[in-house]
Amino acid sequence: MIQSMTGYGKAMATYGDKKIFAEIRSLNSKALDLSTRIAPLYREKEMEVRAIISTALERGKVDFNLWVEKDATEAATPINGALVANYYAQIKGIAEQYGIPQPEEWFTTLLRMPDVMTRVEVQELSDEEWAVARSVVEEAVAQLVDFRKQEGEALARKFSEKLDNIAALMKEIEPYEAERVQKIRERIVDSLSKLPVEYDKNRLEQELIYYIEKLDINEEKQRLTNHLAYFRQTMNEGQGQGKKLGFIAQEMGREINTTGSKSNQAEMQNIVVKMKDELEQIKEQVLNVM
Repeated sequence: MIQSMTGYGKAMATYGDKKIFAEIRSLNSKALDLSTRIAPLYREKEMEVRAIISTALERGKVDFNLWVEKDATEAATPINGALVANYYAQIKGIAEQYGIPQPEEWFTTLLRMPDVMTRVEVQELSDEEWAVARSVVEEAVAQLVDFRKQEGEALARKFSEKLDNIAALMKEIEPYEAERVQKIRERIVDSLSKLPVEYDKNRLEQELIYYIEKLDINEEKQRLTNHLAYFRQTMNEGQGQGKKLGFIAQEMGREINTTGSKSNQAEMQNIVVKMKDELEQIKEQVLNVM
């Protein structure tokens, strides 16, 4: 069954004092257009993340975000108490030595001194933590794929409805075809009867046959029927059929347009307009198919 290119997924897991989040969303695009935002600790795994996403999604404009949230008490930058005491002693000693007034707001002054609030820890990504983070990425991608499948089922139902409508409209043309031939014959004979000349009736019949054959739409109807069936078959072939369905829709449009150009009767042309409207709705939605 076909899949839509529109989707959304989000997952979360806990590792120690961290909450690891992955969020992914996609829209339609001619190819895979992947944009990633990855927390610094996991950036060394960006190529692996991209491989997971590209294998599962194939096409679409995809935005992916992987980030970490920590406990606020753990995330706060620690104050270097020893360094604060050292700065305090130095400033006080200099003030006493040179007769300079001591600061009124000691904490404001001391907290502005270099390296008082600098985090010096160096984080390394462990295999255990990455296994958890990777599972979060995979779960978010899986959710997006499920979303795409649900949207794809809705698109398939919509396409089937529109294909049925086109087939029904094509049937509505049939009664006007025989009527059209008779009207053409009557109109030409009536016009000739008003001319003050004699005409060869056998030659007239030959010309009528040639003229009517040029307006015959049986081939267009047969090809359109084949295209409708091929569109249905392609929908059931699985994912990655969006471009192929677009090509089939173009071929359907050619047959409908040719039918319209041969329909020199108002009732038939009105039906052709309705068929075009149904096809345009298919073409619009095909752009969302992966």
